[in-house]
Amino acid sequence: MRVDKFLMNLVENATRNKIQQAAANGNIFVNNIPVKSNYKVKANDVVRVLLEHPPFENIIIPENIPLDIVYEDDQLLVINKPAGLVVHPGHGNYTGTLVNALAFHFENLPMNSSERPGLVHRIDKDTSGLLVVAKTDHAMAFLARQFEEKTSEREYIALVWGNVVEEEGTVTGYIGRHMKDRMQMACYDNEEYGKWAVTHYKVLERLGYVTLVSCKLETGRTHQIRVHMKHIGHTLFNDERYGGHLILKGTTFTKYKQFIDNCFKTLPRQALHAKTLGFQHPTTKEFMRFDTEIPQDIKECIEKWRVYSKSHTVEEEN
Repeated sequence: MRVDKFLMNLVENATRNKIQQAAANGNIFVNNIPVKSNYKVKANDVVRVLLEHPPFENIIIPENIPLDIVYEDDQLLVINKPAGLVVHPGHGNYTGTLVNALAFHFENLPMNSSERPGLVHRIDKDTSGLLVVAKTDHAMAFLARQFEEKTSEREYIALVWGNVVEEEGTVTGYIGRHMKDRMQMACYDNEEYGKWAVTHYKVLERLGYVTLVSCKLETGRTHQIRVHMKHIGHTLFNDERYGGHLILKGTTFTKYKQFIDNCFKTLPRQALHAKTLGFQHPTTKEFMRFDTEIPQDIKECIEKWRVYSKSHTVEEEN
């Protein structure tokens, strides 16, 4: 059977036009190799198709999801997003997102350039912290310009693997899709491969095999802090996508492995929190700065490392 007919029979709501368009764009893969629509499917073939518009991605269903609103007026609101909450619908997450919650609690939010209501910027699903949401078209344009022109203030707190030698520094590079793993981003020296990104970091506390750092964003690229810290050899603690869920520093002792596993259970996500957010208000022109407490899961993990680092020195274990 031709692969286009095979997919028509198996993919729910697929149209002949969508399937043929996917083939024309090189988005039908058999055993990870792009094929044409007339390819004949054989036993044990693994067939994958990427459709241009995943179902439901652009349909926003209002859902009564509670929001932790730090500040609100007639122009904007600032939300403290919990870890685990996806910001907007996308592949595999069509409901239960922050945008679904916004659609329930607020009417007629302005659309951003990606047709997503209210969103001026975003943070990753498993990153907690502050987001500003626009309530008017004027606020959307005014706030978006500040993020684009790098006049907004964004500080994150991160726990990273290894002892960061320099007290402070700046990481730069072009961030784009990883060459081999499309779920990851990577840092390149060549502008052909990505967008320019700048992160300023400062050591807050040294805890033996991990370091607590402050990261201030000058730009806002996808996974920027996660990619930049890995780029300089300090992957975020328990960042599974970038390998931080493995033991990257420390000893081979069984008790140490048990301690790390315990830390991972306490903090089952990457150790990253958007702590401070600052911007100029769209109408009053006042510079507003918001700050949040470090979430309990990160606090508990840091405390475990404090106790461990006091009772175990690197010299002793080496």
